[in-house]
Amino acid sequence: MATTLIPPHGAKDLKILLLEGTAREAELKRAQTLPKVMLSSREVGDLIMLGIGGFTPLTGFMGHDDWKGVCADMKMSNGLFWPIPITLSADKSVADAINIGSDVCLVNAEDNEIMGTMTVKEKYSIDKEFECKHVFRTNDPAHPGVKMVMDQKEVNLAGPVKVLSESTFPTEFKGIYQRPTESRKMFQERGWKDIAALQLRNPMHRSHEFLAKIAIEVMDGIYIHQLVGKLKPGDIPADVRVKCIDVLVEKYFAKNTAIQGGYPLDMRYAGPREALLHALFRQNYGCNFMIIGRDHAGVGDYYGPFDAQKIFDELWDGALLCKPLKIDWTFWCYKCGGMASMKTCAHGKDDRLMLSGTALRKGLSEGGDIPAEFSRPEVLAILRDYYAHLEEKVEIKLHGHATGDAKK
Repeated sequence: MATTLIPPHGAKDLKILLLEGTAREAELKRAQTLPKVMLSSREVGDLIMLGIGGFTPLTGFMGHDDWKGVCADMKMSNGLFWPIPITLSADKSVADAINIGSDVCLVNAEDNEIMGTMTVKEKYSIDKEFECKHVFRTNDPAHPGVKMVMDQKEVNLAGPVKVLSESTFPTEFKGIYQRPTESRKMFQERGWKDIAALQLRNPMHRSHEFLAKIAIEVMDGIYIHQLVGKLKPGDIPADVRVKCIDVLVEKYFAKNTAIQGGYPLDMRYAGPREALLHALFRQNYGCNFMIIGRDHAGVGDYYGPFDAQKIFDELWDGALLCKPLKIDWTFWCYKCGGMASMKTCAHGKDDRLMLSGTALRKGLSEGGDIPAEFSRPEVLAILRDYYAHLEEKVEIKLHGHATGDAKK
């Protein structure tokens, strides 16, 4: 069946590097004989995205020229648009023992699972501050993305990869975690052509719902695509967010207008640059629009509220086919009697309830009253239950009981 969907980034077809069946078994057996390179959580997520085609058309981790071009100009050495470097680092002692052209085994440092193999084409050191200044617009070590880069090991290894595992994502998030081939198939089966992606790392409150429904009004459907990789401390876990989205879509969305999915990356909190990366890999998932609202992928006060929208206007023609669906600051207006935005509401700040994931987490974690307008009652019930059990676990731990008691 001929596709009506947007093509993958920089390619006619998805670049899938994940081996399966007998090819996987043979490569896994060979991997056990190779020198090991340990992967951080972020590198594991990047490797999986390389494997499933989420980072099409990349064939592996970036070399020095691609790293530098991406940092400085958002452009690889072949001219392809790419906003954030995809790199792999190793201890100097490990890198020194690896010969150029030889193969290595890529291992998840958290559980020692073999994730893939790589032919090492290049070894190089980087200026970490240069990367942070360009990608994050700051070198402040308090920025979680900056800390992630500064904690990288001394030497970057580059080369093509073969991916052997998707870690625990397919089982832990069964039915939510999806490969780009799967999302594209679902869009095709529904006859969707124009699809907007909604990025989520917080529970879905009324602003998210409003953004999604604005998109549904002008699109064939919405892809509610949330991160199921690692977040920063205090963020609400993915399984809780999945329940919130499920109940919201079931009870408050028209049938067959929304699909929920999950992807395996860790957040980088790179603000504008990460918004571009989000749009790029959503293109690979089959979406031709990316919702960009207030402070997309931001953290703290490092970025202006709409910097992530403005950066799309800086791209050259043809850089990225997936386009931004820019939506203004949204809120509940008591005088309007519903959700509104700066573009539609005639009233003042005293009439508005500003909605954000940060404010919601703060209110719930401190046991405060959450206005009914902040989120649907079914969603708030799930979140209150999560925080109640969280407090029980903390209390049990403080009183010196066994960890297992907290699960009762």
